[in-house]
Amino acid sequence: MEGLNFVLADGLTIVRRNIIRIRRVPELAVGALVQPLVMILMFAYVFGGSIAVPGVSYREFLIGGIFALILTFGSTFTGAGLAQDMQAGVINRFRVLPMSRSAVVLGRVLSDVVLNGLSLLVMAVTGLVVGWRIHDGMTNAALGFGLLLLFAFALSWIMAYIGLVVRSVEVVNNASLMVIFPLTFIANTLVPSDNLPTVLRTIAEWNPVSAVTYAARTLFGNMPEAAPEPSAWPMQHAELYTLGWIVVIIAVFAPLAIHRYRSAHLGR
Repeated sequence: MEGLNFVLADGLTIVRRNIIRIRRVPELAVGALVQPLVMILMFAYVFGGSIAVPGVSYREFLIGGIFALILTFGSTFTGAGLAQDMQAGVINRFRVLPMSRSAVVLGRVLSDVVLNGLSLLVMAVTGLVVGWRIHDGMTNAALGFGLLLLFAFALSWIMAYIGLVVRSVEVVNNASLMVIFPLTFIANTLVPSDNLPTVLRTIAEWNPVSAVTYAARTLFGNMPEAAPEPSAWPMQHAELYTLGWIVVIIAVFAPLAIHRYRSAHLGR
């Protein structure tokens, strides 16, 4: 068994390596930092005037959903990054070094948490510019941001496993988008789920992206005034439901991703 200190120390080394790479190749950060800004401006100014949410400004309703949507899409950077390192032979170099076998995957996931944090900061500042406000105190807001980052952290483990299995950046991106598009749009990210047809509404209410979005809006104080109590259990307990998904995803996919990396290292 690898010592925890050994894994963390090597993992942080990989985090530094990935962050330095972003600084030296700034194009890598463009998608993570510019896309959120464009999405908020587009939906706030292009679609905001035609979408009405009774009891709250659409721009305030929008921001929590955009946070969840962009961070979900951002999880693909983990899989694509690992697949790219596999193609470039970087992972083969790591394998011959006297370092923890878990650290490579852990470092990739943690460095993307940093990138997600920067993306979230850009979105928050842009949201404040277009009229979004926090109405329920900074403590609850911090909990909302933390829950969003934890959710993105969990999704990154799924993408890490996919990136190690597929080993092709193009396939990772294409396969991931086929799942992420319906996951993020059949949800309450951009419109209230009550506006969806019955079948889609049920799917949206049990969608974990809807749960983290609902939890974030509640913690930011952006829920519509006098909004009826949701009838679906996941929306009634959005924070708990989101945390449950986070725990399950990490418990399943973190060991799978690490095992996949170690198996490849041993030639199995």
